[in-house]
Amino acid sequence: MDCYIYAVEKSLDSYKFNLLHNKQVFINQLKSRNLAARTIDEGAIDENGGGNFSEYVAILSGNDDLLEKAKLDKKLAVLESERQAYHRNKGNAKGKLNEKTAGIEKNNIFIGRFTRDWEYLNKVAPVDAKTGLRPNPLKLDGVDSDNIEILGNRLAAINQKARTEDDYMKIGTLSDFRILVRTERICDGDTQTLQNKFMVEGLDGIKYTYNNGYIAKDPKLAVMNFINALERIPAMIEKREQENAELSKDIPVLQEIVAASWPKDAEIKRLNEELATLNRKIQLTIKPAGRHESGTDDGTEMKGQKATGESDDTPDLPRKARHVPSMEIAAPSNGLKKIS
Repeated sequence: MDCYIYAVEKSLDSYKFNLLHNKQVFINQLKSRNLAARTIDEGAIDENGGGNFSEYVAILSGNDDLLEKAKLDKKLAVLESERQAYHRNKGNAKGKLNEKTAGIEKNNIFIGRFTRDWEYLNKVAPVDAKTGLRPNPLKLDGVDSDNIEILGNRLAAINQKARTEDDYMKIGTLSDFRILVRTERICDGDTQTLQNKFMVEGLDGIKYTYNNGYIAKDPKLAVMNFINALERIPAMIEKREQENAELSKDIPVLQEIVAASWPKDAEIKRLNEELATLNRKIQLTIKPAGRHESGTDDGTEMKGQKATGESDDTPDLPRKARHVPSMEIAAPSNGLKKIS
């Protein structure tokens, strides 16, 4: 059986139900770490809604100072919530600024290293002005010939037999650039296969690959693999510069957010001062508990009252007269005399 609970609009019951619902939503958001900038607002007295508990107490007490205090407390709570949200957003902006700045610095470092390798390649193997081709000064260890077929067959043999166990093995040079091969394990479902990848190492240790490091079966294409890898340097520089341009777009806005200060600190200070003044005023109007109108502040007795607690209308009789007389029995005398 369904049980329904009813509440009249703009009543205290309606206010309490809505308040409990809002608090439950707040608790759920807190547990799920999805609080964002949500705040608990108990409402305010207006024609469309009820009032919060403090405002009800203030109205029922008939003290306008209490009502003003409730309003000030609510304003301060709203401002404190806004300040927390502001500083939270400021912290997020600072984190994003540091992340973007670090990304730009990292890209600039790579751009410098790429540029050094590219300038050195143009120095030792410049492009021929007539043919537009770049010479290929490839040298393989253990091979004295410059013949393309011999070099290509040597690369094919290395690709088939080399096993480096995830380490890099030097197999030749291209001017001062080292030619390396590395054996990697490739998982395909339940099976594992070994695959050799070829690369050319730059002056600062950056490794450039062409065709994902896989060597071509054709000898001519295999020999050109390393020159083609170095020819990709300008595109890599351009890519890093584009990333820097994208990262730099938001930096001025983030810097402005981080450098700014919250504009309502003075208002919070002013409201706190008003609240402190109002609290002192309320304390002076409230009668301390435990004091009576007929008594004195220090608890002394009223003038003319006896220390024994007796009233003033008691006659000042001797202490003996105030007690019940003794119940001694006297022997009656019948006036007879003894006859001798």
